[in-house]
Amino acid sequence: MYAGDHPPPHFHIRANDGGEALVEIVSLEILRGKLVRREVAEAMDWASTHQDFLMQTWKELNS
Repeated sequence: MYAGDHPPPHFHIRANDGGEALVEIVSLEILRGKLVRREVAEAMDWASTHQDFLMQTWKELNS
């Protein structure tokens, strides 16, 4: 996440192979980018259990 970033609330995934994706926090939808399935699954598993933390952090950085 970056301070002063554009809506909607989102986070960035950066993979070891250089792949990147932008994921909306509320829906966990990939808004942009591509990753291999395993990396998406790992990131989404983590994000789904940390959505409140992600949204709180987004608000702190972007309010």
